[in-house]
Amino acid sequence: MFAPFRHVTRIIRAAYTLAEYDALVPREFAAHMPAGAIWASRLLQALSRRKDAGAAPQATPGRRLAAALHDLGPAYIKLGQFLATRPDIIGADVATGLGTLQDRLPPFAQAEAEAIIAEDLGAPTITMFDDFGPAVAAASIAQVHRARIAGAPAGSPDVAVKILRPGIERAFMAGLAAWDWAARRAERLWPAARRLEPVKFVATLRDSVLIEMDLRLEAAAASELKENDAERKLLRIPTVDWQRTARRVMTLEWIDGISLRDRDALKAAGHDPRALAERVMNMFLHQALFDGFFHADLHQGNLFADRDGNLVAVDFGIMGRLDRATRRYLAEILYGFLMRDYQRLAAIHFDPGYVPPHQSRDAFAQALRSVGEPIFGQDVSKISMARLLAQLFAITETFDMHLQPQLVLLQKTMVVVEGVARDLDPRLNMWEVSRPVVTRWMEQEMSPEARMRQAAEGAAAGAAALGRILSELPETLRNVETIAAMIRR
Repeated sequence: MFAPFRHVTRIIRAAYTLAEYDALVPREFAAHMPAGAIWASRLLQALSRRKDAGAAPQATPGRRLAAALHDLGPAYIKLGQFLATRPDIIGADVATGLGTLQDRLPPFAQAEAEAIIAEDLGAPTITMFDDFGPAVAAASIAQVHRARIAGAPAGSPDVAVKILRPGIERAFMAGLAAWDWAARRAERLWPAARRLEPVKFVATLRDSVLIEMDLRLEAAAASELKENDAERKLLRIPTVDWQRTARRVMTLEWIDGISLRDRDALKAAGHDPRALAERVMNMFLHQALFDGFFHADLHQGNLFADRDGNLVAVDFGIMGRLDRATRRYLAEILYGFLMRDYQRLAAIHFDPGYVPPHQSRDAFAQALRSVGEPIFGQDVSKISMARLLAQLFAITETFDMHLQPQLVLLQKTMVVVEGVARDLDPRLNMWEVSRPVVTRWMEQEMSPEARMRQAAEGAAAGAAALGRILSELPETLRNVETIAAMIRR
């Protein structure tokens, strides 16, 4: 009975804080917003005790929004991080601003951390860990302590103990309920919002948060990444201590390392920044293309180099998955751009229904040409793979194209990975580094054997799809070598 009132109260409080930072209806976007929204924003800002609080008035809309969400607390910090992965919804500039959102908060009390350990692991902290120290890092959802396994032999490595914040599940569920309530009303009252599917967006956020709220699932993600990389050895993943891991507690091997954000310290320790940059790119491409399971939060705060120069990753709460059909879709996109066959690219988007059938296929092909043609003749070192994919996604609004969230998450991760690599070595040629991985993957996906497999997989979808794939086999036989040569060049 009182739920709508609680939702409205939460939304008004959030709107008030956003208005304080000029982030509710940013002045830069006011000309495109309804008069009622502008009036409400200006009224709330006038009532505020402080304007542009915590963010300089000249800051970008994305940075002002980041400051406001940080002020609103843990649930909104996570919302901001999630929004940063959806430039198709909020725009690339705002998404970039949200990328600065610092997920750092004061730690909660040591006694509370130990109480959670005792409750979830079924034994007092002192019987599980020796030297259980104070929090060494604290974020919106959890904090990390350094400890040693109780009774471990002298010289045994330390462990990292991650513990959820007390009451964080309840706080997130309250925020999500309010956002879902607002999203449903937005879809009902504002037809233009339906293309953005705010209800589905909130549901996706809920699914993501529920995974992060169960540290057993994060531990499983770390374990899967480690297993996938066992032969490649491109990434060092901390080993999970399953005996000391539960829903609100996760225990991992402690690995000392230097953050990839500290280039000077890396060089002083004898590490080669260029080699690390190449490894970051190779690791991500192998995960995304060959495994279909990738670490989707590869910013510099989560990447380290250990004493032996190995690349180390931590924080496995945000993962991305690409099924075989989606990876094949990406292969077809890359093939189409390489061959400059924009009609084929259009068919790739229309045939599976990514673009609604009422749109013009020829006009869509023309839009794709505007993305592909500018890259030809350029120095490959100046071409960003992530930017190319972002430009492709930018045409979604014009053609009412509904993208799969995992593709947008892939694009966001590519942007971050390229940024990390170029910070390590500004002269790094992304295409040259990526060429061996992408070439091998393209040959695997576009080979006659792969086409036959695809034909078998697609047979159940209908004779038309089977016939289209089989009819392309002669052309594929002629072009596999051409594709590989073009990628090499």
